[in-house]
Amino acid sequence: MQQWTEAFEDFAKKLMEESEVPGAVIAVARDGEWIYQKSFGVRDQEQQLPLSMDTVFGIASVTKSFTCAAIMQLQEAGKLSVTDPVVRYLPEFRFLDDEMTNAITIEHFMAHTPGMPPLPYLDGAMKRSLEQDPAILGTEAEEELKTVPYLDTYEEVLDAIAKWEGTALGAPGTAFSYNNDGYGLLGAIIERVSNMSYEQYLTEHILDPLGMTRTVFAVEDLADSEDVTTLYTRKKIDGNEQVIAAPLWHDAPAMRACGFLKSTARDLMAYLEMFRTGGEAPAGVLSRASIQQMTAPHARCDGYRSYGYGLMISPAFPGGALIEHGGSLKGISSHVFVQPQTGLSGVVLCNVDGVPVRDLVLGVLNTISNRPADALIYPIEKMELPGERLGEYVGLYKSQEWMKAEIVSKENELYLEEDGKSYPLIPVGADSFVFRRGRSASWIDFFRSDEGIVERMSYSLRQLTKVG
Repeated sequence: MQQWTEAFEDFAKKLMEESEVPGAVIAVARDGEWIYQKSFGVRDQEQQLPLSMDTVFGIASVTKSFTCAAIMQLQEAGKLSVTDPVVRYLPEFRFLDDEMTNAITIEHFMAHTPGMPPLPYLDGAMKRSLEQDPAILGTEAEEELKTVPYLDTYEEVLDAIAKWEGTALGAPGTAFSYNNDGYGLLGAIIERVSNMSYEQYLTEHILDPLGMTRTVFAVEDLADSEDVTTLYTRKKIDGNEQVIAAPLWHDAPAMRACGFLKSTARDLMAYLEMFRTGGEAPAGVLSRASIQQMTAPHARCDGYRSYGYGLMISPAFPGGALIEHGGSLKGISSHVFVQPQTGLSGVVLCNVDGVPVRDLVLGVLNTISNRPADALIYPIEKMELPGERLGEYVGLYKSQEWMKAEIVSKENELYLEEDGKSYPLIPVGADSFVFRRGRSASWIDFFRSDEGIVERMSYSLRQLTKVG
């Protein structure tokens, strides 16, 4: 066993116990050669079925880079340009007014910068499968679902966005806020341009050429559907949160492009080779220029990370830029990473939601570099914030995706409060703070109006609006 793996596994086992993870798989390679593979737990608790590198898990938003790869292929074929306006391919698209609508380009969707705030339409697209899921009975999600329409087609998603009334975050290209709705519409653009369904295009032009035979949108499409994980989720029962089996896969036919692929550690490791080698291997799927465009920083996410096309980039990561993305849906916690300069790549897949999988990725990268598994990647340099300015940030912040967080002031310090937990905020820049949650540091920014009044906060990659 390599020296780093023992320290990593001690860290990983403790984290998974704390997070009550029924099952997980982790794979790591250097220069394309696997140096680590390990399964933790089981794919089915009741039957105690084992996991493997070929067990199918959900990957949720890791799907986004596949969608962007499809767009880049169509650009290489001369069928579109990422700088084209969305309305060229989706003339029904409308957001707020003509000026805003005509200014939004394909790459604004790819980089989460169309200026659209978080909207609730992914739940509308998932509504039929959510309604069939016993796991949501008696939860807040069940009540929230009643407020959104069924959005079963691209046309219904386009209509919902067109009818939305509110305020843009800013002109297209100026404000980053994670946006599933735009990614759903990238699927529609792929369909219009290729004259194929989004699912068929991805299968024939990306999955099949890469040999990803166990990567599908529906487990029913697998040649061998036995080695598929059961899904688990967290639910409060008699006031206590418990992990329960919740085997129904959620689906969103009109938004599959934002996060509904299923895959395996082995398939994803093959996919990551495309980004590790800059398109040289496997050859013919994407050009070096397209890979470079996908992995270039197009939008600032926070003080540590930027967003490319379907991928996040940490330019100052120790050892070289880190390319990564995570995913989370019911029964899914996923993360993939590539660090081209060190030749490292890896996959983490868990069969329950709410797992800090990025901490596991950082644990790999730390221990493999002889750092403690839970070492902070970036030092936190605290700035002094005058006490009289604290009140500017205090308030309740919400999004239409039902995300909310409150900033409170106690004893001359700011705290972020969410889900009954309180985190002290450390000022690190003008309107920028970090806080420790678990083993890592999270960054938040506040945004001001033209008059200098704090009106929004970035949190969990979304911009939340101050409502009180």
